[in-house]
Amino acid sequence: MGSGNVEVIQYLVDTRGLWPKATKTKDLENEASRALALLTPEEKTAVLRYYFVADAKMSLASHLLKHWVVSKYAGVPWRDTKLTRDPNGKPIFVDGASGKQPVFFNVSHQAGLVALVAVAGYAGQVDVGTDVVCTSERRVRDHRVINTEGWGKFVDMHADVFGRSEAAYLKTDLLSSQPGPPALARGEEMVDFKLRGFYTLWCLREAYVKMTGEALLAPWLKDLEFRRFRAPQPGVGFVQLPDGEAVEIVKEHEVLFHGKRVDDANICLRSLGPDYMTCSAVRTPAKKEDALGWDLGPYEFLTVDRIVEHAEAHLGG
Repeated sequence: MGSGNVEVIQYLVDTRGLWPKATKTKDLENEASRALALLTPEEKTAVLRYYFVADAKMSLASHLLKHWVVSKYAGVPWRDTKLTRDPNGKPIFVDGASGKQPVFFNVSHQAGLVALVAVAGYAGQVDVGTDVVCTSERRVRDHRVINTEGWGKFVDMHADVFGRSEAAYLKTDLLSSQPGPPALARGEEMVDFKLRGFYTLWCLREAYVKMTGEALLAPWLKDLEFRRFRAPQPGVGFVQLPDGEAVEIVKEHEVLFHGKRVDDANICLRSLGPDYMTCSAVRTPAKKEDALGWDLGPYEFLTVDRIVEHAEAHLGG
């Protein structure tokens, strides 16, 4: 079922410094014209529909990444990277000749970063999911709610998307179970520590649910539980370290579904700088040991210029 030529692909695009002269979304039509020209008319319209230019930039990078990974790793001319959707609405690429998916992929974006995880060269079904979170993007709002309503109320506001035991864990056991709480931490520092645990759980769940192909409104969300999850320690530089730096990487997780331990998902959570985290989740349903044996290493950064150069060099007829 597997293949000796499997490639696990993980990239990040940082859109925060892109097209600095574009202060409004409509400005991208000129400032990002080369990149926009590589999208389908429907994709271009979707990008330019965003009110905030930061969101439009992430959407543009997301579309580019999906076409890029198909073109580069499946050897498909850019103009032939026609994406469709599976029954759950997840974007996929199906080879017209074979009817198979030569590369499986998923993207996520938050706070200016766009993440891609993909698997190419596997002779079978691969489920993949990724998420990227930024613990400080909504810091002012989060602190205001917590200071006004309390930590418990803040957790309860999001309880609908957590498992049956997770909200209680966040409220009562988080501080005693997480490594590295700041010595004598008080006030804002302690709130930031709690929020890191909160967004760790969010990142884990989002990547797992996206791996399954279903959205966060899936009816079984309450039956998925990450027990005693651990937040990776914040990073120092804005780069993900190799596996030797274990404090910034978490690969062991206790995951339950309908009360039974999940043993078929390879899940890797990594810090990126002091505020960001990424999570990759992969599984091979027909032969679980294949995905469990893959190395989910650090994400690499990819520039839009490299994507555009590849696309323009491989447009096809």
